[in-house]
Amino acid sequence: MNPPPPQHSSQQPSSIHDFRVHPIDDTAEIDASPCPVCGSERGTPRFRVDSISAPVILCPSCGLGRFDPMLTDAEIGELYTEDYYGRPGTKFRPIVERLVRAVAARHISFLSRGLTRGARILDVGCGRGVLFGPLADAGFEVYGVEVNEDAVRGCDPRAKIRIAPRLSEAKFEEGLFDLVVIWHVLEHLPAPDETITECRRILKPGGRLIVAVPNFSSAQARWSGPHWFHLDPPRHLYHFPYAALCRLVENQGFDVQSSHHFSLRQNPFGWIQSALNRVTRQPMGGLYTLLHRGEGGRTVPFGLATRAAMWAALVVGAPAAIGLSVIAAWRETGATVHIVATRRDD
Repeated sequence: MNPPPPQHSSQQPSSIHDFRVHPIDDTAEIDASPCPVCGSERGTPRFRVDSISAPVILCPSCGLGRFDPMLTDAEIGELYTEDYYGRPGTKFRPIVERLVRAVAARHISFLSRGLTRGARILDVGCGRGVLFGPLADAGFEVYGVEVNEDAVRGCDPRAKIRIAPRLSEAKFEEGLFDLVVIWHVLEHLPAPDETITECRRILKPGGRLIVAVPNFSSAQARWSGPHWFHLDPPRHLYHFPYAALCRLVENQGFDVQSSHHFSLRQNPFGWIQSALNRVTRQPMGGLYTLLHRGEGGRTVPFGLATRAAMWAALVVGAPAAIGLSVIAAWRETGATVHIVATRRDD
């Protein structure tokens, strides 16, 4: 679930993605808190992030990346400005917002495959709830859980939304849901293993779990290094390689049925923004910021020449970025990955 908005911060970046990542040269293994995937208590320092004292370490056993020590709830809360959520019901400029919602509507057939009308679906960390309308229109009973009450302003009124800091604190009944969706949220949560465990409790026997995350073992991540757009530091508390994600889900009582390595919404843009991060001195995630529509419709200002160059990079780079994303998906190294798992009945 998305953490709450900040009360104040003295070190806010110039844009919502303008946190710089710095590689760490000293990569000797250190003692660490237990890894939530494999339990290893060792880690290799990999990155430091501006204004964050804890380094990002890599687990030598499963490859999971994470802050250690983990950020506190207060520190996490300071990372989410009003601009992160956007205006009620909208986040991007109108043309981009329409494209995002069109992709979400097309995505419904995948999410709801095999479900009958009236099935109960939970969106964990639902944010502004782009899935709710199409799912409700298809005859499903839709639920959401979100930590930030302001984030759900403008959600479809048919959605039954609970506000809670942890999924377990939403107090859903055992075996309530046919499907639980965690779509690009797990990496934001300080205790992903506990979240998956709670998903198993609230799913019906044989119920389905769909989890999407950036793929830390992807070709795009390896090429981009500290400039990778989907690192999204420091809001992404965890960085999941594909194998570690599967292992985490299976450890908590699920069987992975399938994996999917292509996302038209996420992967091509990641190539373009990561390339801009590597070759320009503009703020990290500058193109994303340009497309983003903040509170009151404001965005971080850029000069005319900079805006023109960013739009040109988006238009000119899109065909190559889509091609690279298709090739990466074919090789099962897509920049993002989503898995479908079913609850294991022991």
